[in-house]
Amino acid sequence: MIRGAPVAHIMTEAMGEAEYAHPPRILVADDSRAQRMLIASPLRRAGFEVFEAGDGGEALDLVRAENLNLVISDWMMPGLTGPELCHALREAGGDTYIYFILLTSKNERAEIAEGLEHGADDFLTKPVNGDELRARIKAGLRILDMQRQLTEKNRVIGETLEEVQRLYDLIETDLREARKLQQALMRERYRDFGPAQVSLLLHNSGHVGGDLVGYFRASPTQLGLYSIDVSGHGVSSALMTARLAGHLSTASPEHNIALQPTGGDSYRMLPPETVVARFNDLMSKVIQTDLYCTIAFAVADLGTGIVEMTQAGHPYPAVQRANGNVEFHGQGGLPVGLIAGATYDRVRIALEPGDRLILASDGLTECPDASGTLLDDEGLADMLWRNRAMAGPALLETLKWDLARYHGNDRFPDDVSIVLYEYQGPSG
Repeated sequence: MIRGAPVAHIMTEAMGEAEYAHPPRILVADDSRAQRMLIASPLRRAGFEVFEAGDGGEALDLVRAENLNLVISDWMMPGLTGPELCHALREAGGDTYIYFILLTSKNERAEIAEGLEHGADDFLTKPVNGDELRARIKAGLRILDMQRQLTEKNRVIGETLEEVQRLYDLIETDLREARKLQQALMRERYRDFGPAQVSLLLHNSGHVGGDLVGYFRASPTQLGLYSIDVSGHGVSSALMTARLAGHLSTASPEHNIALQPTGGDSYRMLPPETVVARFNDLMSKVIQTDLYCTIAFAVADLGTGIVEMTQAGHPYPAVQRANGNVEFHGQGGLPVGLIAGATYDRVRIALEPGDRLILASDGLTECPDASGTLLDDEGLADMLWRNRAMAGPALLETLKWDLARYHGNDRFPDDVSIVLYEYQGPSG
């Protein structure tokens, strides 16, 4: 006999207190038909869909066939006991959680522990008390409702993550193509001009970066060399480098900011300080962006070895003499694009045969080791001294390898770019 308030009244009241959009489909498993009726009948009158099973095997089949999500099971049954039924359901898994209540006359701690170990969520002691049954059912409803909400949220999150992944894959593809295009801005990474050779290195810290290095021939005896570092590392910086590269191309000399027409198809190289000032006006007055850049721009004379150079916030250019000694030149200067109308100075360097000029971005000298110590100019000078016997692209690759060893890996925190100008002296 069920003690306490009538179960039908209890369950109707339970449903009245809380509305559930998806009331659970309940299985009552007991080898006693009378016991099943005592529990199942009021549940049906309360609005639940209730199934009955007379043994553990039948109960297992019903749960699987009908997708039931709340089970009230006697402990002792033919075929499978209540704990064994619970264990079998837990082992089977599934997308929907099954809330499992064990009916038992056992009240020993060892038996309760056994039920919990098999996966039971709750217990009811026979004879069933109406108030207690109500509380257990309401607890099960709350758990199932939370589980259902969690499943729905997980579904939404899963769909969102799939969409994010799809967008990420599209962005990844675009960035890979953008990287190829940016690398293509350096059409030749090495060129032999006879009296001198020029080598380039560009290693982006991400897919695309804000560094730009290059060279162009302005006349039979003059080369323009440039190293530019746009603030930031992302797409906006990369787009800026692409735009600036268009102003230093000899493919369309009329658009080259470093050249001035002298009549017909002839052009002359402007002084480096004028070139940098024109870049500053371009970024301050025409492009009008929050980005700025640092520049080292040099004009190298192939006949005399004279290099005239302007430094605008860029790291100090290095000169390595033929004997391996390293010097740093320059006067600092304001970055380009910060102050409209800024003026810049010119530095003159005389190179002898066997000397070389290195224009590098701060991704090289400001690269940290594991302790956070920056490479700095002294570290760069040491690298150049150790590799003084090397030349051309092989030297640049060795410098990058040495930097990766210093940093701990080649995932540098900033873009690394280098222009290497090696002067051999006039031929003949």
